[in-house]
Amino acid sequence: MIDTSLQAMAQRFLSALRHCQVLQMRVHHADAQGMTLILPYSTQIVGNPQTGAVHGGAITTLMDTTCGMATLCVLPEFEVCPTLDLRIDYMHPAEAGKDIFGHAYCYRVSRDVIFTRGVAYQDDPEQPIAQVVGTFMRLGKGIKGGLNFANTLKGSGQ
Repeated sequence: MIDTSLQAMAQRFLSALRHCQVLQMRVHHADAQGMTLILPYSTQIVGNPQTGAVHGGAITTLMDTTCGMATLCVLPEFEVCPTLDLRIDYMHPAEAGKDIFGHAYCYRVSRDVIFTRGVAYQDDPEQPIAQVVGTFMRLGKGIKGGLNFANTLKGSGQ
């Protein structure tokens, strides 16, 4: 799969997830080395109104989605891969007013499970807000992810 088609498929995947639409998440970069998404800063996702720090649930959503979408980077064809396990270690709060980037990659692909790692960061990936590891179950390419979900990813759904 070439990078431009991967980027387009990633954008279609993201646009099919209602909670990601509400959070206004978008694809920053997608290639064989991994997936990077952006969670734009918004007052709607603030968890601490006194500091403006982003709620941990929004960061969890970003990283679960980023890790899950990283599976697109390693599979020859789309497969539904639900989250089996996700561990997030929060390192420090996100700075108010700044977008958050989520980057994840797959480090092992087995017959049944895909293993991912990633970070959430703002200015510098070497100074992560959070680190994450996740596992995703491979259900196979014949499984449909809801009404027209697979067709949406292929660009032919409604």
